[in-house]
Amino acid sequence: MRADRLTASPVPSVPSSAYQSSSNQHTPVPDPVACFSIQALAEPTVMPRVLELFAKRGLIPSRWHSDLGGRRQDELTIDFQVSGLPRDKAELIAHAIRQFVSVSSVLTSEKLYA
Repeated sequence: MRADRLTASPVPSVPSSAYQSSSNQHTPVPDPVACFSIQALAEPTVMPRVLELFAKRGLIPSRWHSDLGGRRQDELTIDFQVSGLPRDKAELIAHAIRQFVSVSSVLTSEKLYA
């Protein structure tokens, strides 16, 4: 191979502003995501009653997953997430869900994005 083919090609000049950090630009902070996990008896009224608490507030869960389990398929597990729900409101709703007769446990958590 010839030596002139091993030389690097010239790099076009790029203004230094193209390499500056974009930290001075405003980037929107995503809303926190409230996460709920509910254990209840498998009754047809549980899911609509849970969903009603969010519908009253004009909220739609961004994720919803439910499973029937137990030896007799008599246990219902509901896991769902709601974006933009403040922690105090999430705890208030969780408290309301815990008051349902067929609900045995309600766990809550919050996802924050860095």
